[in-house]
Amino acid sequence: MIRDIPVLALTPGEPAGIGPECTIRLVHDHPELRLLAVADQHLLESTAETLGLDITIRAWRPGEHVNAGQLSCHALPLQETVKPGHPNPANAAYVVNTIKSAVRLVRAGHAGALVTGPVHKGVINDGGIAFSGHTELLAELAGVQKVVMMLAAGDLRVALVTTHLPLRDVPHAITFENVYRTLRITHHELCTRFGISEPVIQALGLNPHAGEGGHLGTEDDQVIRVAIDKCRSEGMNVVGPVPADTAFTPTRLAGCDAVVAMYHDQGLPVLKHAGFGKAVNITLGLPFVRTSVDHGTALDIAGRNRASATSLYTAAIAAQDMCK
Repeated sequence: MIRDIPVLALTPGEPAGIGPECTIRLVHDHPELRLLAVADQHLLESTAETLGLDITIRAWRPGEHVNAGQLSCHALPLQETVKPGHPNPANAAYVVNTIKSAVRLVRAGHAGALVTGPVHKGVINDGGIAFSGHTELLAELAGVQKVVMMLAAGDLRVALVTTHLPLRDVPHAITFENVYRTLRITHHELCTRFGISEPVIQALGLNPHAGEGGHLGTEDDQVIRVAIDKCRSEGMNVVGPVPADTAFTPTRLAGCDAVVAMYHDQGLPVLKHAGFGKAVNITLGLPFVRTSVDHGTALDIAGRNRASATSLYTAAIAAQDMCK
């Protein structure tokens, strides 16, 4: 039944990027979805017209039904006219407000999950808004101290202890509490959101060869291993610290439900090589489901009728499945 299909609140992201095009393509190519966009309605309508795609976009207000086969729009106005490929910091507040509004709609029960398009962190900061990423903002909006960024491509899932930090700051952020809570949240979500009753988690070391017994760094034995031991004492099946250079071999990944990497560029290059454009970004630890695309704003192809909605569709299906 159509009412059994959850409503997905969707933010297209940076208006000058490919997010609006991906949104329109998603609606056109997958009429079975129930989508509630939080965006400037004129932007979506003009994007559909430019693409030559005939879809219905209707204004939506809280309490109204969200139908499949069309795009409902909770309208928020842009501050400045959009030129594809040329982001304007004057629209930074608009981008952030779409996220905030979408979260409110989900938490109020108007949608079952949140799906987000790509934003441009630099442009938002240039607009005078301190912004390090969706993950951090969503944690603030939800009032939770710790969330976990995970990317998934098929059966390969990679969660991160730290997210958008300069590399020089990463070692200071590898604390017992941060590693332990990341492992614990990942384990809990694998059980509850993914339906894995006894997940196996592989935790990576921070340093080459996982510290080589302390000769190449002390964080692996003095911090990461201690957090792993704590998790194991609580009944979690956590392996590690595993050297990152061998962690993604077929033998290591066999029977592994998730890899927990210590920093962004330790774990994500392998996953994106394996499934770029088909991966999904998932925020663990929130009181609601949130998924996102695995790509950026792609300003170089924005407005050129070249964007693919594959990753956005993958994110939508993942969110839909996690609502069940």
